[in-house]
Amino acid sequence: MDQLKNQPCPLCHQNKLTLIEEEYNIPYFGKCFLMLMKCENCDYHVSDIEVDEQKEPSRYTFDLKNKKDLNIRVVKSGQATIKIPALKMSVEPGPASEGYISNIEGVLQRFKKIIEAERDTAEDESVKKAAKNLLKKLWKVELGEMPIKIIIEDPSGNSAIIDKRAVVEKLKVKA
Repeated sequence: MDQLKNQPCPLCHQNKLTLIEEEYNIPYFGKCFLMLMKCENCDYHVSDIEVDEQKEPSRYTFDLKNKKDLNIRVVKSGQATIKIPALKMSVEPGPASEGYISNIEGVLQRFKKIIEAERDTAEDESVKKAAKNLLKKLWKVELGEMPIKIIIEDPSGNSAIIDKRAVVEKLKVKA
């Protein structure tokens, strides 16, 4: 692990930023580098993942059928879109989009945090009700009672669902 401490933070400009680069060798995927910037002063935080070798734009589809599937490893780059069609949910990359290494349960937890924030801050009762319904469905998924499909589309090819049952296709990149 390479680490640089006490760098100037782009947000608060204090010399409290730590830069970390960690190397991972992920089975069936290869050598990856996880980069992280974190400020101790203002909680600025950015991470991304890059793959050592050039990959083709890809689309991974996985049918989550039971509770054990929650442990399947996921690699998501900052350019990837994650979709859960059955729940009409997706996260698309933006300027602050982060890459990470997690598992399917971790991906669902990220969705859950966003929905909980919406439920807790929305003033419109219909928005709160919709958020509560989504949280109930996510709970059923976590219990293994509701099968869903997870799709990761990545024009950089730096994302993956690491399981032999994942369907991998070449992603058609829009010009």
